[in-house]
Amino acid sequence: MSDIREFGESVGKRLLQGAGKVSSRVQEERPLAADVLEGDDAYLAVFDAPGVEMDDVQVRFEEGAVRVRLDRFRALHDGFEMVFPGRGLTLEGSADLPEGAAVDPEGAEATLTDNGTLRVEVPKVVADPEESEEHETDEGHEGDSDDQA
Repeated sequence: MSDIREFGESVGKRLLQGAGKVSSRVQEERPLAADVLEGDDAYLAVFDAPGVEMDDVQVRFEEGAVRVRLDRFRALHDGFEMVFPGRGLTLEGSADLPEGAAVDPEGAEATLTDNGTLRVEVPKVVADPEESEEHETDEGHEGDSDDQA
């Protein structure tokens, strides 16, 4: 009778582990959701990143979007063994900035809060007012010289 019980427990454990692996893969395939906020001087992309250390975060900017990759690790817990490994370990996501947004990706800063929120602040590029005036003045002179010719 105990052999049947052990067999049943073994099969049940394997089924839970298999379901957990599927669950974690589904989570890994689903992109991380992100909020994008706009301030006067920067855009802010906010991602949920529970269980992540800053050393395990990769942030890059490409094609007008903030892209992140989070690598999490499962901590060992004394006196416990894994039954259902349901959390994805590698999570990825992106946050599209508004089309045509002038930003300085090199000046971006990423911070991880104590509650597991990843904040990526990307500064806006502020046009130099003197350059704008010079450009307008140059355009005006070009038009004047064409009229005189």
